[in-house]
Amino acid sequence: MASVELTTENFNSTVAENDMVLVDFWAPWCGPCRSFAPIFDKVSEKYPDVIFGKVNTDAEQGLAGAFQIRSIPTLMIFRQKIIIFMQPGMLPETSLVEVIEKALALDMDQVRKEIAEQEGKE
Repeated sequence: MASVELTTENFNSTVAENDMVLVDFWAPWCGPCRSFAPIFDKVSEKYPDVIFGKVNTDAEQGLAGAFQIRSIPTLMIFRQKIIIFMQPGMLPETSLVEVIEKALALDMDQVRKEIAEQEGKE
């Protein structure tokens, strides 16, 4: 599955309606972003049940600001509407696959429990 363009209009619904969404924050003028794009698209073919979305930070400055994107590319992973991974910089294909596999293997009930415990301590 090729990546989908995420905008202010479809971002929340895409995250809410899918179990796992990878988001690549990028810009057309960014060299590392252009280098990462084919890797992102190639890996998307291996995971048809995962949404691979791209946010053009030039066109979607509100989204970039909402997530405090300071460096691009930045990869973010949502699993069941929870941000479970966020890292600036491009990843080689093997590392991207490894991150996706770990994200898919997470016990989301345990993740929610740990979040609730952290919120209870604050």
